[in-house]
Amino acid sequence: MLVVFGVVAAALVLFVTEPVPIDIAAIGVLVTLVALEPWTGVDATTGISGFASTATVTVLAMFVLSEGIRRSGLVNIVGDRIAERYGDSPFKQLLAVLGLSGGTAGFINNTPVVAIMIPMVTTISKRTGVSPSKLLMPVSFVAMLGGTLTLIGTSTNILASDLSARLIDHPFSMFEFTQLGVIVLVTGGVYMATVGRLLIPERIKVTDRLVEEFEMTQYLTEVVVREDSVLVGRTVEDSLADLDVDADIVQLIRGDQAFTEPLARKEVRAGDILVLRTDRESLLGLIDAEGLDLAPDAEVTDEVLDAEAAGVEPAVEQSLVEVVVSPEASLVGETLETLNFRGRYDATVLAIRRGGRIIHARMDERRLRGGDTLLLQATEETIDRFANDRDFVVARELTRPDFRTERIPVALGIVGAVVAVAALDVLPIVISALAGIVAMVVTGCVKPNEVYPAVDWSVIVLLAGLIPLGVAMERSGAAAWLAEVVVLASGSLPPLAVLGLFYLFTALVTNVISNNASVVLMIPVAVDAAQALGANPFSFVLAVTFAASTAILTPIGYQTNLMVYGPGGYKFTDYFRVGAPLQVLLTVVTTLGIAFFWGV
Repeated sequence: MLVVFGVVAAALVLFVTEPVPIDIAAIGVLVTLVALEPWTGVDATTGISGFASTATVTVLAMFVLSEGIRRSGLVNIVGDRIAERYGDSPFKQLLAVLGLSGGTAGFINNTPVVAIMIPMVTTISKRTGVSPSKLLMPVSFVAMLGGTLTLIGTSTNILASDLSARLIDHPFSMFEFTQLGVIVLVTGGVYMATVGRLLIPERIKVTDRLVEEFEMTQYLTEVVVREDSVLVGRTVEDSLADLDVDADIVQLIRGDQAFTEPLARKEVRAGDILVLRTDRESLLGLIDAEGLDLAPDAEVTDEVLDAEAAGVEPAVEQSLVEVVVSPEASLVGETLETLNFRGRYDATVLAIRRGGRIIHARMDERRLRGGDTLLLQATEETIDRFANDRDFVVARELTRPDFRTERIPVALGIVGAVVAVAALDVLPIVISALAGIVAMVVTGCVKPNEVYPAVDWSVIVLLAGLIPLGVAMERSGAAAWLAEVVVLASGSLPPLAVLGLFYLFTALVTNVISNNASVVLMIPVAVDAAQALGANPFSFVLAVTFAASTAILTPIGYQTNLMVYGPGGYKFTDYFRVGAPLQVLLTVVTTLGIAFFWGV
């Protein structure tokens, strides 16, 4: 037990501090458990069993099914209808957005749901003047709660079903807990539409001008290159490379033409006007030393950066756009400099919004984090590439000619068939979901080359790495010992109160470590505790499962919270302010609901 507890403690430290990605930490846990087999009881076969687990394979298949729905453009179309129909009523607008995010998340993965809704909410905000801060956090919270509607609503449910089958021989059916899921979703939706709506601050003021929104006015200016400037004859790439200044050339205007990306090889000439991103101190140094003069009208607006200034024809049409870094992006932890972001993506980063803070200085040296919002200047072609890159979420609605709208009935039919076949016990969910992948590809809803990119492999590896940890908890007696401690500590408390404590503790834990990790650690303990109390083990399994879908106290608790962190301009404490009362409410509602439907 001590050895297993040591591994668990090390895993928790790695999950919280994240010196390495959490999925890599999970693989390290797996290897450690196998290496310590005499004490953990996990041999090599058991160690890699997570890769063959029905939970892991089912989650993998659900990613592809979700991709089929996403590629059809169904959610986007519904979102457009919401914007058109409820654009004049902020309250109806909020209810419609909550209904769409919560209802959809019951059948497809909630991460792509939120990714689709971020640009939709941004567009609604521009049209109606309602701050995106008022809509984005509710979208994330309700999408999480929507995952409790069905077995396939989230990977956590599928993993919990696998654990429940192994521990108490009771896997979840497709609609095992839908009645409680509906109550939880409605409770969360009503709270967010009433109390939560009042608690969420307006962190972002709605404006059509991104330069103002990102406070760029004092960081953008125009300078004229004099004939005696040392920059004359140099390329843009080399012109500032040797200088220890925090400055970028964003645009070059020559005569009646404006040049943006690619700028690197463009040669600077006398008389050129350069649009610089820099601070006042660096600007003064450049003017003194490099032979530059402030332009007569040095104010830079959205129109100038979009190359639409009067009398200036853009060499290549450019736009300003907000792009969110996905929490699971491969570039998290890198800097703009190490990525060679400008050369790699043909886009210029003008500012970074990290929650409620806007970063202008020394951006090249900042390590990117999941949820960072980048203000970019780029061509429409480049923006489309960002939209198709799973590392980013473009925070504006795009005209997407690649949507397969004619496949909407087919994609819906395939997902419906997968659900029906599993619900009627014709085939196990893992087989019906795999059949769904084949159907999606055969019917053209998902192209063969889109199948593998559709899967979030970090989640798959995380599941496979964590499953052996649950086995070690059982075989070593660690889970039973913890359960005994809980039972003794609870004293004379009734089983219903202990059930509520398990829910609340799991909910707190899942805000710090991943939801899947909390399920793996807590379900074995909950089952043993229920058996020691003479209570219903399945009720305790459900309490842990539902609690794991409520990481609503911090932006780092769940990836959808991080996805809306930057676009909503939230502060870290905003999540606790809004989420804490909801967490208490859900603890009471869910515990009583479980007791009513399944008994304690």
